Amino acid sequence: MAKGVVSEKMKLVVALITLQFCFAGFHIVSRVALNIGVSKVVYPVYRNLLALLLIGPFAYFLEKKERPPLTISLLVQFFLLALIGITANQGFYLLGLYYATPTFASAMQNSVPAITFIMACALRLEHIDLVRKHGVAKVLGTLVSIGGATVITLYRGFPMFHKSLNLHEEEQTESNQSQNWTLGWLYLMGHCLSWAGWMVLQAPVLKKYPAKLTLTSFTCFFGLVQFLVIALFVETDLNNWIIGSWEELFTILYAGIIASGLVVYLQTWCIYKGGPVFVAVFQPLQTLLVAAMAFLVLGDQLYSGSVLGAVFIMLGLYLVLWGKNQERKQTLEETSQQDPESLTKQLLEEH
Repeated sequence: MAKGVVSEKMKLVVALITLQFCFAGFHIVSRVALNIGVSKVVYPVYRNLLALLLIGPFAYFLEKKERPPLTISLLVQFFLLALIGITANQGFYLLGLYYATPTFASAMQNSVPAITFIMACALRLEHIDLVRKHGVAKVLGTLVSIGGATVITLYRGFPMFHKSLNLHEEEQTESNQSQNWTLGWLYLMGHCLSWAGWMVLQAPVLKKYPAKLTLTSFTCFFGLVQFLVIALFVETDLNNWIIGSWEELFTILYAGIIASGLVVYLQTWCIYKGGPVFVAVFQPLQTLLVAAMAFLVLGDQLYSGSVLGAVFIMLGLYLVLWGKNQERKQTLEETSQQDPESLTKQLLEEH
């Protein structure tokens, strides 16, 4: 029995580490795609097309019985979710990655739980209880995460690994990097806000339409349509739609099959087995993997400001997660005292 439990736990840990490797690889692959000249519009079009072709059949066959009937209201909500969670999210990410680095992008993404908490409070989906420890932890974690994002923006710091540049080249590079740093932060903040907004707004939609794979398929479909509309105005050169090298093909296949296909399955399985808090705890591992990959594969420089800001963001992330976990435990305890049958039902639903 004990061996079986350990084995299940090990499977979950291995799956979570694999998930973070897949995420980290996507940051590097996306940067490579931009470096070799893949269009910022063509890339997400192919990515979402592949994702739709992968997830669509599973959604159709596996969720036949649990799919509620479609209404105009639901389709409008799916369209808006795609606008925020696909078009704005992926668009801002690619623009931010173009002006910043994969490590910078990954570090910024750790602030998403804190931003989600702020949005949920603003929409009254979450309440702040400063009398209890978990409420203080969530607020403090949010402030620390925001502080970390601010440090990354305002304090570049010194390079962690020195490269041989002459003085003129160093000054020129520093000037360009400073300008790009700010633009990169602005776009990546848009990416994080879009991602957080998508998660907050998706929760009430899932209550009305619990077929997750079908919802994901509709979101991919509308996101694909929206990017195609943008492409009509932005990407008129047909040559940019032609995949001209194996490198381009690899980056597009990785984005569609691994980042939008395998990752969706792994993440869903991990959340089902370990819960959302346990899964989120592994998020900072992605930043460390990206930093190592970016240095080895792309030759990116790592600055002390990014490291310091990332540490603050990670600390804030763990405070928010700890607060959420403690709040959940307290809710379960209160439920068990009031209605034991309701507690049993809630535990069955979660596991």
